[in-house]
Amino acid sequence: MTHPLDLTAKAIADGIRSGAFSAETVVGESIRRAKVVSQTLNPFAVIREEQALEAARQADLTVARGEATGPLHGVPFAAKDLTPTAGDLTTLGSWTRANWVPTETALCIRRLEAAGAILMGKTTTPEFAFSSFTNSPRWGVTRNPWNPERTSGGSSGGAGVAVATGVVPFAEGTDMGGSVRIPAAFCGVVGLKPSLGRIPMTILPSVFDNISHFGPLARSVADAVAFMETAAGGSDEDIASLPIGFDGSAAQTGGLEGKRFALSIDLGYYAIQPQVEAVIRQAVAEMRRAGAIVDEVAMGWTRAVNDEWFDLWCVFMSAFFGGELTDHRHHMDPSVVSMTERGLAMNATAYKRVELLRTSMWRDMARLFERYDALLCPTCAITAPPATETDDDHAATLPDGRFKGLDLTCPFNMLPQLPALSLPAGFAADGLPVGLQIVGRRFADEQVLSMAAAVEARLTAAGLNAPPMEAAGRSLER
Repeated sequence: MTHPLDLTAKAIADGIRSGAFSAETVVGESIRRAKVVSQTLNPFAVIREEQALEAARQADLTVARGEATGPLHGVPFAAKDLTPTAGDLTTLGSWTRANWVPTETALCIRRLEAAGAILMGKTTTPEFAFSSFTNSPRWGVTRNPWNPERTSGGSSGGAGVAVATGVVPFAEGTDMGGSVRIPAAFCGVVGLKPSLGRIPMTILPSVFDNISHFGPLARSVADAVAFMETAAGGSDEDIASLPIGFDGSAAQTGGLEGKRFALSIDLGYYAIQPQVEAVIRQAVAEMRRAGAIVDEVAMGWTRAVNDEWFDLWCVFMSAFFGGELTDHRHHMDPSVVSMTERGLAMNATAYKRVELLRTSMWRDMARLFERYDALLCPTCAITAPPATETDDDHAATLPDGRFKGLDLTCPFNMLPQLPALSLPAGFAADGLPVGLQIVGRRFADEQVLSMAAAVEARLTAAGLNAPPMEAAGRSLER
């Protein structure tokens, strides 16, 4: 028998409303699982046991009194340690924040709570969310639920683990270069970078940044849709947010028959592990059997995409966190220090010229979208690497001219208006999950989710993508 916590988010809320089970039962099990997996995988900076259980009891009283409930009534979820939540220790994975306890909660989280969801914990992130490996000076290493010797990915690594191990049906993450999609791929869950502005980005010093996104990590596409239905929508708290709603029904309907996809295994320049390519091609074969048209295309991009994204990222770090070097350099991650110093030295004209490459990339994608509904590629070039490695181990040009990159995600932060989703595609020969990245037309989030749901159903029917709860079983037994 499954626990009510193992249902979709909407089914959990429906069960609580109907009296089939209590919010306290669901949240209590979420807390229990969080404590168990924390012993080996380290996905949480804070577990809000007392506050979450009290919120669950209040949710049950609301049902007992026959009062109105929200669409996520009683559903436990987790937020990233990067994201302020009132009354909770929020460190950004850094000692520079000492014991900061915010007095205000970020809008994204407020919306989830207003819909009835219950915040049960804060998940680990590398310092200032800078890395594809969740390993911070403050909280240490967060490990992969399929193999604890491997990384969970980053920077929303704790969120990926919390979802994959069944602690929550979805968790909030942030994505500036793949920080939702990378851990989603490595942990075997769904991860969405929504189009820029679909969810207001309110936690940065600037509301004019254009590579940063909130997004869900979720056990299923349906749970990602449930997150988006609540979190998306414009707000004056973010001038760049879009004044449009989110159509959940459109995100869950449709099939693959007649859909047209472009496939690029390497975006033109990545070195892709053969075991990753094999899983992607197997998933694509299932899509074709379901009636999709998938054509392999040549993208012709180069490592300059990653190098110039990195320039943007270093300037981001120096602009928002450069002031920390004077007093805190000695206990900051050395990579953060190096990136910050690189950003501080960046030439303003060179920084502006990155837009020329971004323009060229968009023109390539615009031509592609004249013929295709979406672009398919691996989310990451490899399965989860050892937790002892760093980003620097995956930033080299190989003798054959290929780029030894970890992820194929940051190119689509250069094109932030394009929604990009990582979907579990199956398992590689080493037993680790592989993510299929689906990149859609600008602002077509519902369409991308709809296509992902159809692919998910097909792969599940074919027995190719085991549910995240298999990872939960492994982790909860330890």
